[in-house]
Amino acid sequence: MMQEFADCAAILRIVAGVLFVLTLRGLSAASTSNGGNLYGMIGMALAISCPFLRCMFQAGASSQALLPLITMGFGGGIGLFIAKKIDMTALPQLVAAFHSLVGLAAVFVACAIFASPGIFGIAGTSGGNMPVSNAIEMSVGAAIGAVTCTGSVVAFGKLQGFISGKPLRYKGQHKINLLIAIAVAVAIAAFVVRQTPWALAAVIALSLLIGYLLITLF
Repeated sequence: MMQEFADCAAILRIVAGVLFVLTLRGLSAASTSNGGNLYGMIGMALAISCPFLRCMFQAGASSQALLPLITMGFGGGIGLFIAKKIDMTALPQLVAAFHSLVGLAAVFVACAIFASPGIFGIAGTSGGNMPVSNAIEMSVGAAIGAVTCTGSVVAFGKLQGFISGKPLRYKGQHKINLLIAIAVAVAIAAFVVRQTPWALAAVIALSLLIGYLLITLF
């Protein structure tokens, strides 16, 4: 049953990650912020459903659902308080700021899995030796989270007026972005094969950079 859980959770995380990236595009301008908010809400709903899938597929795990429920209630309470205080005109940039934390959380989760895979029910030892499928999922998740983090920060800055809304243009821009994207893919492949901390660090650093550069295009 745990394999079914792992498969479902992996699919949900990938779909949620794609929705978070689409959220960045929507939140980069006020005119498309409604769609960006919708993508973000759906992605977050999918992401937080993973702990409850574990309760469905693992015997005795129902008691472990209490902590996620408490933390969701605490975070939801903070979100409700802020939502009551914030002006509607400032809501898109608020959501963008929150999404940057979502991306950062994904990066931290990937690092935690790498450090202690056994805690997450993944075979392997601390710092490596994970199955290839888990290494791919973890590194891709870290990349998507890093892109979401910096992209959301830029989206927040544009909506709040801290950053100019004018698209950033320079010579060879698309070629540079393509090279960085290829470098991210190479770093992911290197991590999957060797599973070293330096490869994971490269995935995260390059993804943070490409997240910034992609959103400044718009």
